[in-house]
Amino acid sequence: MRGSFHYIFWFFCFIIFISCNGTTDDKNKKVFNINLDQGLTSLDPAFARNQNAIWMTNQIFNGLVQIDSTLQTVPCIAKTWQISEDALTYTFNLRNDVYFQDDPIFKNGKGRKVTASDFAYSFYRLIDPKVASSGGWIFSDKVKDEKNFIALNDSTFQIKLVRPFPPFMSLLTSQYCSVVPKEVVEHYGKDFRSHPVGTGPFKFKYWKEGEILVLLKNDHYWEKDSNGNQLPYIDALKASFITDKQSGFMSFLKKDLDFYYSVDGSYRDDILTKSGNMTSKYKGKFTLRKGPYLCTEYVGILVDTTLDIVKNSPLRFKKIRQAINYSIDREKLIKYLRNGIGIPATSGFIPKGMPGFDSAAVHGYHYNPKLAAKLLSEAGFPEGKGLSEITLNTTTTYKDLIEFIQGELSAIGIKTKIDVSPSASLRDLMSKNNVNFFRGSWIADYADGENYLSMFYSKNKVPYGPNYTAFYNKAFDKLFEESYYEPDNEKRFKLYQQMDQMVMDYSPVVPVFYDQSVVMLQNNISGYPMNPLSLMILKRIKKK
Repeated sequence: MRGSFHYIFWFFCFIIFISCNGTTDDKNKKVFNINLDQGLTSLDPAFARNQNAIWMTNQIFNGLVQIDSTLQTVPCIAKTWQISEDALTYTFNLRNDVYFQDDPIFKNGKGRKVTASDFAYSFYRLIDPKVASSGGWIFSDKVKDEKNFIALNDSTFQIKLVRPFPPFMSLLTSQYCSVVPKEVVEHYGKDFRSHPVGTGPFKFKYWKEGEILVLLKNDHYWEKDSNGNQLPYIDALKASFITDKQSGFMSFLKKDLDFYYSVDGSYRDDILTKSGNMTSKYKGKFTLRKGPYLCTEYVGILVDTTLDIVKNSPLRFKKIRQAINYSIDREKLIKYLRNGIGIPATSGFIPKGMPGFDSAAVHGYHYNPKLAAKLLSEAGFPEGKGLSEITLNTTTTYKDLIEFIQGELSAIGIKTKIDVSPSASLRDLMSKNNVNFFRGSWIADYADGENYLSMFYSKNKVPYGPNYTAFYNKAFDKLFEESYYEPDNEKRFKLYQQMDQMVMDYSPVVPVFYDQSVVMLQNNISGYPMNPLSLMILKRIKKK
């Protein structure tokens, strides 16, 4: 009864919030209903470190630039920009019609115009040790100090880098790089996380943590569609926090939710056939869309033979690592374990959907058990004879995937034992190079292949970097550093492909599949854009 009372109470609160925002004709209000089953940690963009925080801050805030559906960097608050010949100075020309949302902290409670000094403040805030932002990595190795963020005047903002970084414009599309008003942030302090004020299409109204979040249409939003109509189209966003995935899906089926993200294993067979199509049970009842998602699911292998843990490991032999790569039927795994969600990772480590991805340029591993057996024999272990048992580490969520791989390896004579750990424990082992054979995934922070290849750069040693496999290669490092000085995208992509091929040949990783986003929408919803970063963009959503 207590739970029912709370739901009814917050529902009526929501109705009041909507009523207070506009006309009295509330029947015509268009509210987009979603569920955030993983909770929400913060609405401060400086702490937008997980998907739900990224999704919600993207509705409230804007940055200098933004991405389109093809992951190209396009103007946002910066209408134009120039990059110096040495690629160290970026100069941005700002729009003069962008205002912060109204807040009592502003004079007369009215939001003021955004200026270049707001960006200088917002960007330094990411590297300010007093703030301890989870987005500090964005600028920490790219600028010297706050003097590298310069407001030349109210409408001209400049960033000076200490070294070239070609993906920098893509990096600036991150929600970490949103503009915030100094006086509001300093007034609320740490509570800015629950009192956000930005320039985005929606403004914050109410958040009862773990129960309900309400964002309302920003009537003064600066952005218009191609026909000159002001965005956004809908009047409000309401998010619930149902943690049980099956309960959340039932809410979607009852049409209490307009949107549902991802297909959980508990009801996957109910929705999808093994080939990845919608089952006849739900055809016509809602829309299901799939698209590339910049996430590579892989198995990592520690390869630095100077480490004690590697010295006696059979995984130190390249041919065994290559045999493992050839032994896995990725198509079968995707069909039977994931109902067709995912793309076999038969090219490189950089996933499909990333600009510059070319399956013809990077040759990975297809299922070939005969070649796997041949490589195992050439390594001195015919049919696995004399090969010691290998421990494969994973977490509970991915146990079924790892058990499938265990079966594939057993078929060619490689015996494995599965060790299941909590996610935090496995991450800790990986970050110290204390685990030989482990399941991992790499989700893109920004739309550039450099983000994936950085995992194999020698200077990114753990615990300060993500080189979990301890892959150290001078030729790779030379190309990686050379790519920083190549401003031409196509030429840089060629360098990325060379590096990706090096990784595939040496096999410190076993790419299993490139993930896909799955989105379910009610039939009266249109205008939801899919993109490989799986970024939620609601300003063009329409609800009939």
